[in-house]
Amino acid sequence: MATPARPGVTTGDPPSGRTRHYGGFYGLDDVPTDRPLWIVLGNCQAEALRVVLDTVADAPFTSVRMPPVHELTESDVALLEALATRAQVLLAQPVRSGYRDLPIGTDDIAAHLPDGARVLRWPVFRYAGLFPFQAIVRDPADPSRDPPVVPYHDLRTVRAAALGLSETDDWDVPIDEDTIRWIADRSLAELRRREEKDCDVAISDAVPEHGAAAAHTINHPGNPVLIELATRILRALDVPATPADPGRTLLDSVHAPLDRRVQEVLDPTATPTSDWTVHGETRSAEEVHRAQLRWYAEHPAVVDAAFERHADVLTRLGVTR
Repeated sequence: MATPARPGVTTGDPPSGRTRHYGGFYGLDDVPTDRPLWIVLGNCQAEALRVVLDTVADAPFTSVRMPPVHELTESDVALLEALATRAQVLLAQPVRSGYRDLPIGTDDIAAHLPDGARVLRWPVFRYAGLFPFQAIVRDPADPSRDPPVVPYHDLRTVRAAALGLSETDDWDVPIDEDTIRWIADRSLAELRRREEKDCDVAISDAVPEHGAAAAHTINHPGNPVLIELATRILRALDVPATPADPGRTLLDSVHAPLDRRVQEVLDPTATPTSDWTVHGETRSAEEVHRAQLRWYAEHPAVVDAAFERHADVLTRLGVTR
């Protein structure tokens, strides 16, 4: 296989900010060869995990920052495959073969590893316990399209849209302790099911003990969970090392409000919050609700998709159309 061109080096074009950010992957920066190379493949959680692994003192391995799988393009495939031929360990979330019509699934990349290399699969984190109203819903017309302000849906806003409520109507719904625990347990059970089916390392059992620090949103784990996951990965690979806190909050782009009713049940020592934090800016829950309510009026198929995908949770919350 020919060595892929280095953007801005062999092509003569200046590297973009993205290319510069992933300089090791794109060949702008040297990847050390004095230690075994570990590749961390997955969604945005993969880079956060890699950062935690990189805190290991005198690490007997090296890694390289890579784009998440959902951002990889056709021109990136050869670069990823070439990197895999040098790797001794592939740490990957279970990514299906042919993902986004590209050969970038876990098995696709594992096929390029040298003899004797190891593959260790770790779970895609998703936990709704702290955010029982929060959901991910794909727009049937454009699955890559997110709602405005934050890339998450609130089932209470979905309900308001379905009922034709105005922006000034009360949009909250009651939720009791049993329902909060039911949603948390159900979410962990699903994570555990996926771990048992596809993964070599689990994290679901450790999530509850971290309370409100376990996640910023339903799919962004907090530092304590990432550190525990990294610890388990090192243990599974027989690496006698301990990761540390990286000194900054990872996956920090969006923080969802922590409802007081949820906080009192799942982490009484935490502080409830009523606002979102989006890229460091405070956005009120009312602002998000109103913007998304208007958006649903323009995209009613998303409301239908939410009721179809999350029917059991909506029913448990007493939400009907």
